[in-house]
Amino acid sequence: MPRQLKLAFAGTPALAATVLETLITADAFTISCVYTQPDRPAGRGRKLHKSMVKEVAESNHLLIHQPLCSKEMDIDNKLSQVDVLIVAAYGMLLPESILNRPGLGCINVHTSLLPRWRGAAPIQRAIQAGDRETGITIMQMDAGLDTGDILLQKICTIKDDDTAGSLHDRLAILGAEALLETLTRLPDNSLQRQKQNDEQASYARKISKAEAEIDWTLPAGTIERSIRAFNPSPVAHTLLNHVPMRIWEAEVLDIDSGHHSPGTVLASSTDGVDIATADKVIRIHKLQLPGKKITSASAFHHGHPHFSSSY
Repeated sequence: MPRQLKLAFAGTPALAATVLETLITADAFTISCVYTQPDRPAGRGRKLHKSMVKEVAESNHLLIHQPLCSKEMDIDNKLSQVDVLIVAAYGMLLPESILNRPGLGCINVHTSLLPRWRGAAPIQRAIQAGDRETGITIMQMDAGLDTGDILLQKICTIKDDDTAGSLHDRLAILGAEALLETLTRLPDNSLQRQKQNDEQASYARKISKAEAEIDWTLPAGTIERSIRAFNPSPVAHTLLNHVPMRIWEAEVLDIDSGHHSPGTVLASSTDGVDIATADKVIRIHKLQLPGKKITSASAFHHGHPHFSSSY
């Protein structure tokens, strides 16, 4: 019977927690330790919160390290005693000195079909760009930003109504499955490594809160995709008729905006709030006022029956 691979794991958010849980459930590997980001203040009370990976690691009694920087990551050189370091949305760039310590190196679970969408926000950028498919790449890490050899890829269709949240959840499951297949085939060298074509690469820059402000002068399709890409975070936001709101769900209507200025509230009813853009009309279905819960357009209309006439 082949020897169990000895693993270390580095990750922080929900996607990484799903991958870690799958590795634990598989019961086919030894997980020597888990690296995750330090507890961070969050919420109105700014209380310290554990990462989701830390919660999974604690509940399974795994050894946890929370270094502040990569220099503190492996002071005692323990990574040289593991076969592979698995990295999934860790949130820290690893230097070459760390990448070379495990016997079989470091493997990354990346949520795109590399070399497309290297970088921090591949899920959101794929939706924004109108891509019809994305996927998971299991990659042998090198010193570059998502530039290492491809070990395995799995394709995932992007649905017309996908948000970053819904696509994230499917990719987390697919990523865990792809990683298990990779680790099963890694010891016998049955994986066909593939060099990335840098000429085909695109960069998925980090999402900022500032870019989540809706620019109504853009085409309706572009705006609608951004609304889905920024759900559940940082959430698209705007100011309509002097009312600040976050937009959670909308659709493009096959109606021209005509002579109306972009950003004009054309109608508000139980069907939705209709807004003029550079070309078509966008209908808002779910929104959120400051300090309030997410509400349907129908409920919003009942509370603000004269909203469209206040323009």
